[in-house]
Amino acid sequence: MSAPAIPQTAPTRDAFAERLLKGSVKKSFAPVVDIDWDAPLDPDKFFLPPKTVSLYGTPLWDSMTREQQIELSRQELANTLSAGIWFENILNQALLRKMMHQDPTARATHYELTELGDETRHMVMFGKAIDRIGAKPVRPRRYQRVIINALPFAFQGSLLWVAALVGEEIFDSLQRQMMDDPELQPLVQRLMRIHVTEEARHIQFARDGLRKRAPHMGRLSRLWVANIHGAGGLFFRHLFTNRVQYARVGLDAREARRIARSSPHRREVQVLGFAPLAAFLTEVGLMGPIARRVWTRSGFL
Repeated sequence: MSAPAIPQTAPTRDAFAERLLKGSVKKSFAPVVDIDWDAPLDPDKFFLPPKTVSLYGTPLWDSMTREQQIELSRQELANTLSAGIWFENILNQALLRKMMHQDPTARATHYELTELGDETRHMVMFGKAIDRIGAKPVRPRRYQRVIINALPFAFQGSLLWVAALVGEEIFDSLQRQMMDDPELQPLVQRLMRIHVTEEARHIQFARDGLRKRAPHMGRLSRLWVANIHGAGGLFFRHLFTNRVQYARVGLDAREARRIARSSPHRREVQVLGFAPLAAFLTEVGLMGPIARRVWTRSGFL
């Protein structure tokens, strides 16, 4: 895992942040008013494109009625949005703790505050969407809440930006592939367009942070950061096949999860979603052998 050199023409962190700040001024959203929450839902449209629903392409999926398939897509969307809320919570806490040690006049600090504001609005958007589609949030268990509250203390330095990318870029990649699907609910399409637009800047900021930090990381720090993110594969494997979503549709949750995890189509979807991040982590020398093995065993490589 050799450290790549930073191009001599690369802008400074503050210069990069200034560009993103200008982009935020030009194109940002207030989901409370930028989404028509009163628009009726189409009873014949999905809440996730069929091909991205975890059971798609399996005999179990084929045995389900269209109504059951749509309901599963509703529950999987609610599950994903719920996880998004908890992740944004972790990221916001980590950013706030980081800012305590920064220059409050720096453009990079200002962009981090802008990102924090974006993420807060996304949490509201996700919560309103779960309510609007008639679903219930998937709440973390007590031990999971303990972990959620502890992670912001661990997400520091390069690990913060790796964690941000793991939490944001896989969803971003999948949303870009699915938001134009004609079978998708218009409300969900609008939500995804807003999220993709603003997350693009967040991803650029995190990538820039890693590109600048990676060449200067010590050997042990690099070894740690390059491998610990493999835990993200285990998290996403659990998330995308959460038994709650199957139970809510009336399926045998254990069996449905087993089928989803062994589905070749599902693996293809996951590999496609992880590909951009995997390529970037490899580029900056932060795809360690342990992480690569865990992501592979989790079905993302």
